[in-house]
Amino acid sequence: MPSETKNGDFAVRTEGLNLYYGSFYALKNVDFHVYRNSITALIGPSGCGKSTLLRCFNRMNDLIGDVRIEGKIIIDDTPIEEFDIIDLRRRVGMVFQRPNPFPFTVYENMVYGLAIHGMKRKRPMEVIERCLRAVGLWDNIEDKLKTSALLLSDEMKQRLCIARLLTIEPEIILLDEPCSALDPIATMRIEELMVELKKDYTILIVTHNMQQAARVSDYAGFMLLGDLVEFGTTEQIFTAPKDSRTEEYITGRFG
Repeated sequence: MPSETKNGDFAVRTEGLNLYYGSFYALKNVDFHVYRNSITALIGPSGCGKSTLLRCFNRMNDLIGDVRIEGKIIIDDTPIEEFDIIDLRRRVGMVFQRPNPFPFTVYENMVYGLAIHGMKRKRPMEVIERCLRAVGLWDNIEDKLKTSALLLSDEMKQRLCIARLLTIEPEIILLDEPCSALDPIATMRIEELMVELKKDYTILIVTHNMQQAARVSDYAGFMLLGDLVEFGTTEQIFTAPKDSRTEEYITGRFG
């Protein structure tokens, strides 16, 4: 059970967040927060706004035409518009639904972010080893650094993508359905990794898998048709939801 926290423990929060894709009202007056060094899960049926909300926090929605955003998004007590976009995406990193290593060697994948963000070090191997160890890959891959990353298994590719992200020292990690392309054993291993990583990072995950949300998250938010219907500790959301729509979704009556 998460301990009681204060407002200063919010890594991310929104106030009255509205988002429109053209005339489509995608997010509706969302007040939301993510606690530091926790795992927060966004759950809800397809098309409810989970991924749209997730992408707000590193401004990925800016890449979509005809998007309009109203309200406040605050990262570490700073309004998001005050961040340089490159710095924001270093602080708030994202791992996508399908593993997407670059078509380079493992080594080149791992140093790519360092070069892009001007973080080249005299000893990049120290960073590479530390980050690959953090995701449990080093022992399996230390002799394959010059091998194409595309030859790895799907699970190892996803771990590599997380390790590649860790090289640039993010504070917040966004995970958009990170296990949807993985088998159950690989999914379990990635979930174990998430729990280990929250010691040093704040994690926000979008998932269709309610069992996954129940297993790994400390907090959960249920979304429906662009509304954040309910937010609370995962235990409360899954065992004593306050909104009947949350209960109906959790119990499988819709979605």
